[in-house]
Amino acid sequence: MFGLGKKKLVADEQLYAPVAGDVIDLGQVSDPVFAQKMMGDGFAIVPENGEVVAPVTGKVTIASGHAIGLQRADGLEILLHLGIDTVQLNGAPFDIQVKVGDIVAGGDALVNVDWQQIKDADLDTTTMIIITNTAESLDQLVVTNDHYQAGQVVGSATAK
Repeated sequence: MFGLGKKKLVADEQLYAPVAGDVIDLGQVSDPVFAQKMMGDGFAIVPENGEVVAPVTGKVTIASGHAIGLQRADGLEILLHLGIDTVQLNGAPFDIQVKVGDIVAGGDALVNVDWQQIKDADLDTTTMIIITNTAESLDQLVVTNDHYQAGQVVGSATAK
């Protein structure tokens, strides 16, 4: 009976759109830390609505308002950063649906965001999906820039 209803972490190399919107290259992001890939390689998306879903299948390692951390079964560490400089909003526009230790599948609900609050604060809503252990763990990243709905596959990331 123990463990019923508990998800098991499974291998999944696919990357999913965390929000509905247009996927763009990291180099187009207004924050130089992300644009110059100082935190790692990845992609960005300009959101259209408040629903935020898991960009990968993994275990939740960080759940702090503007940022969600996930670790995949293959060891890749993913940071989902909601907007630019949104940490200064002290969590106000973010309603987190997960907690550290949860196992999520790509496309599972993570956070509801009031994007209008972010815009009203004159902040950028662009959302980044960063592989923070790129140098030591990422072999290949393939992402197709296009318009996506939340949860649609945008590409894949292969670990070394």
